[in-house]
This record gives sequence, C-alpha cells and structure tokens, in this order.
Amino acid sequence: MKHKILATALTLTLGLSGLSTALPQTASAENLDDQLNNVKEKQSSNQEELKKKESELADVKAEQEDVQAEIEQLNKEVAETDDKITAKEKEIKDTNAEIEQLKEDIKALEERIAERDKLLKDRVRSMQQNGGGTVDYMEVLLGATDFGDLVERVLALNTIADQDKKILEEHKADKEAVEEKKAQVEEKLASLEENKAELEDLKQELDSKKAQKDKLMKSLEAEEGELHNHMMDLNETAELLAAQESAVKQEIKRAEEAARKAEEERKAAAAKAAREKAEAEAQAKKEAAASSSKSSSSNSSSSSNSAPAPAPKPAPSSSNASFIKPAAGPITSGLGQRWGTFHAGIDIAQGGQNPVVAAADGTVLRSYHSDSYGNVVFITHSINGQMYTTVYAHMQNRAVSTGQSVSQGTYLGTMGNTGHSTGQHLHFEIHKGSWNSSKSNAVNPMNYIQ
Repeated sequence: MKHKILATALTLTLGLSGLSTALPQTASAENLDDQLNNVKEKQSSNQEELKKKESELADVKAEQEDVQAEIEQLNKEVAETDDKITAKEKEIKDTNAEIEQLKEDIKALEERIAERDKLLKDRVRSMQQNGGGTVDYMEVLLGATDFGDLVERVLALNTIADQDKKILEEHKADKEAVEEKKAQVEEKLASLEENKAELEDLKQELDSKKAQKDKLMKSLEAEEGELHNHMMDLNETAELLAAQESAVKQEIKRAEEAARKAEEERKAAAAKAAREKAEAEAQAKKEAAASSSKSSSSNSSSSSNSAPAPAPKPAPSSSNASFIKPAAGPITSGLGQRWGTFHAGIDIAQGGQNPVVAAADGTVLRSYHSDSYGNVVFITHSINGQMYTTVYAHMQNRAVSTGQSVSQGTYLGTMGNTGHSTGQHLHFEIHKGSWNSSKSNAVNPMNYIQ
C-alpha cells in the first residue's frame, strides 16, 4: 500500500521583496507570526483529528473483540457438530456392519427354515404315501402285542407329534425374529441417516454464519488498517508541521540576515560613493586655487568638468532567482498524467554513483525514509519573497539532516532506487509554497531550472 503524507497546505508567503531599500524586520516578523499561527492552528486541528481517529480505532477494536468471540463460539459449535457427525458416521458404519451380520444370520435362519420345510414336506409325503396320518396311527396302535406295548406306542406317537409341533413353532419364531430384527436395524439405520442429515444441515448453517463473521472481521481489519494508515498520515503530518515551523523560522532568519547584509553593503556603497564624490570635489577646489592666473571662465570650465559621483550599486538578491538541475542525466519523465495518476515532478535517470545536490539555498524541512519516496529530502526555500519546497526522492542515501541549512549545490545524497521505484533515478519536485499530499502546489521544474 502506497504510504501517503496528508500534509496540510501551509501558505508561506513571507513578503521579503524590496530588500534593496530597507531591512524588512517588521514585515518579516509579521509574516513569521502569521505563518507560526497558521502552523499552530493546523497542528491543533491535526491533533483533534488524531484523537478522533484513536477513538474510532478503539471502537473498531472493541467490535473486533465481540466478533472474534462470536467466531470462537461458532468454531466451538462447528467442532462439536463435526464430532457428532463423526460419531453418527461411526454408528452408521457399525449399524451397516450389524446389517451385514444380520444378513448372515438371516441366511443361516433361512437355511434352517429350508431344512425344516424339507423335513415337514418329507413327513407329509410319507403320511400321504401310507394312506394318511390317521391310518398310520391306528395301525401303530392295533399292532401292539400287549398293553405295555400299546402304552409305549402311544408315547412314541405323542413324542413325534410334539416334535412336529416344536418344529413348526421354531419355524414360525425364526421367521418372526428375522423380520423383527430386520425392521429394527432398518429403523435404526434410517434414524441415524436422518440425524446425520440434520447435523450436516446444522454444520452448513454454522459454516455460513462463520463465513459471514469472517467477512465482517476482514472488513473490520481493513477498517483498522485504514485507520492505522490515517493515523500514521496524521502523525507524519504533525512531524511535517513541526518541521515546517522550524524551517520557516530558519528561512526567515536567513532572509533577514541576507537583507541586513545587503543593506549594509548598500550603505557602504553609498558611503563610498559619497566619499569619492567629496574627494573629487576637494581635488577640484584645490586645482582651482592653484590656477589663480586663469580667468573666471577657466574656473567655470574646470568646475563643470569635475568627475560625477558614481551611482550606488544594486544590492544583491537574498537568494538565487532560479534553481539548478539537481543531478546529471537525461530527463526520462516529465510533469503530468502518467499511468492514470498525476506525476508531480520530473525523473532524472543515470547509472553509476550519481550525486544529488540542492537546487537552491534553503533549509532542510525533512530528511527521512518514506514508504513511497524512499530516501527523501524536503527543502524549504525563500526566493525573492516567495516560498518554495523542493523534493528529492528515491535516493540511495541521505547526507543532510532535518533543520540543516544548505546552499545551492550542497550534496544531499546519491541517486538510487528506494521506495516505490522501478529503477535508479531521481524524482524531483518543485512546489510553489508548501508540499501537500494532493500536490496542488506542484509546478513544472523545467520552467525553473537554469
């Protein structure tokens, strides 16, 4: 994420024109007070915005804690449901195994039933072949040799009848047992399948709720990230405002010192001109006194040909009226739209160890490493009463520190490829006034570089 600095626009018009006539101490002090008050107002506003964002961040964190608690509860419920589903799946597996065993039991029962069926059919067939069951019984009874033999034959017949009855009852019981057990197992399996389906529906519902909570958490985390970035921007803005305040003071002091020096030089030049004029007039009078034999016309001619007083020299400017190119190399990109965004400066690219220098006299507003600019130096300039800010970005290193006064040509660092950069180059900006995140004060450096 590209890191941005939301620097508040500071109108730094110092009104330092007219340095050749008088030292503008009062005007500079008034401008300084105005700028300091403006900076302090921006600092107060920035601090209030920072407190507001801190409060919003606390609210987001509290909401995150609530959502996280809900997510943890949902995770617990999902885990419990998964355990229940696993248990049901084991029960279903066991029941299926039970069904398989039941099938084996049913097969064995069916085999026994088939054997009984064969036995009963054979007995019925035998009875039919012998003329029916009643005839057989009568023949058995009438064939007895004595009463004891008769009793034994009757008991034998009863035993056979009881066995037949038992076979029929077991046959019936086995069939009923098979049907009952089969129905029970099928009912159990159906119940397990239904419970599993319900648990799977519950899990799907819990997963849906968890997905919603996860989405909400991501949204809150994104909001937290934006708040953190905004707070970082506000903190950097606060640092920039504090640095701007110091830089303005130093630039005002430098401009006033230059104005004072210029005024002293102007006065010295005026005094020298007056002295040279006085000396010339004295010399003319001396020559006139020595030439007493000459006529009054000669005196008049001598007086008219005396050397005129030299004109005062103009006072030097407090700063360079233009900027120099800050690094050697061709300009590979200019000011304007590029890749869908506004490119607020020019790019100068050249390989090797290419030094970067200050484009004009000034005070280092900030010297630090930025996520976007990489190693960057901001310089505040006061040129002919106009404030400017220059930016030197993506450098390999930084050789100056915040608050340092620099002269035009001072070494700032070496051209590099730090920050959001795709190759070694210097990104150079000129802002008429202060730097701000919208780059509203950016001007084309090509119109200012000598």
